[in-house]
Amino acid sequence: MNVKRIGSSGQIALGKEYAGRMVVVEQPDPGTWVIKLGEFIPDSERWLFDARVTAELDEATRWAESNPPRETDLDALQSAVDGQ
Repeated sequence: MNVKRIGSSGQIALGKEYAGRMVVVEQPDPGTWVIKLGEFIPDSERWLFDARVTAELDEATRWAESNPPRETDLDALQSAVDGQ
């Protein structure tokens, strides 16, 4: 256990080894803080970690791996579009 003093600016130094790292600070009770080191997902990217989206991305990756890119016959494509 380390005892730290909160500075006049309201900051606590945790040590240079943590410089630049992200932490989440929880306050389960007044005067009690839990600090957890970690990597955090921005709200704008959180949808990528939904189980359904992850499964769809995995399926798309598998398809792309088994279907290498090939040249498109633009004339045949135009004919297909015109025929619809």
